[in-house]
Amino acid sequence: MRTQKNILIAFLLNITFSVFELFGGIFTGSVAIISDSVHDLGDAVSIGFSYFLERKSRKQPDSKYTYGYLRFSVLGGIITTFILLFGSLAVIYNAVLRILNPVEINYNGMIIFAIIGAVVNFGAAYFTREGDSINQKAVNLHMLEDMLGWFVVLIGAIVMKFTEFKLLDPILSIAVAVFILVNAIKNLKEVLDLFLEKTPDNVNINEIVEHIEKIDGVLNVHHIHIRSIDGHSNYATMHIVTNSDHHKIKDKVRNELEEHGIGHATLELETPDEHCHHHECYIEHNENHSHHHHHHHH
Repeated sequence: MRTQKNILIAFLLNITFSVFELFGGIFTGSVAIISDSVHDLGDAVSIGFSYFLERKSRKQPDSKYTYGYLRFSVLGGIITTFILLFGSLAVIYNAVLRILNPVEINYNGMIIFAIIGAVVNFGAAYFTREGDSINQKAVNLHMLEDMLGWFVVLIGAIVMKFTEFKLLDPILSIAVAVFILVNAIKNLKEVLDLFLEKTPDNVNINEIVEHIEKIDGVLNVHHIHIRSIDGHSNYATMHIVTNSDHHKIKDKVRNELEEHGIGHATLELETPDEHCHHHECYIEHNENHSHHHHHHHH
């Protein structure tokens, strides 16, 4: 349960910090800091969501959710991603307003804040670096961005202190926001692929069919479906035509699937004489499998 504890720690750090930061932004007059605090607050809220949804996603399957609760973790990723999208657009909007009417900024205060900010965020990023759920990745992405945001603010403050180039403040906040926007869109695509039941990227269906059909006693494989529930658990169903011992065949097929990263499979075995109608079977239309129709029965 490390993931959960880490998310909680990150959440508390972020919430406390974004409030502290808001005052800092007002005190120094820096839009980069204020927009960063809004962004941090958004992060904290989304981390809170992630925390509860991640906990829910660990529940075992039951009669209400027979596939288990793994997708709840993905849901956390979606909410987080949308908060990021809106947050970065808001930051860009505010920065543009600032470019149109620049203001006085307290650079020394800004430098001190940026240093504290970078340290706190480094702590949070360090806590959430392990974890492989999409949710956890989204949380860690927040932390890294926040840290990046602070380095940018720090460098910006130092440069402005010595050059009086006030426009740098909003320009930097736009740069950070664009970076966040791009990452959020990438994240969103990953999530949509899951919900559209796209075959997972690390799975090659044709290769799997080829390997299974090489197994001694397997005459044909069809109706093969592979989906991912949460981005790393893959799940497959298929029909296998065989005239050998069903138990042996099942074991062999399951082993083959495990080598392809599929830990959970539902296999239906058929004898050659109950062949399902070819025109309804999906994979048999692939030209390269057509020779399987002419299997001679031993």
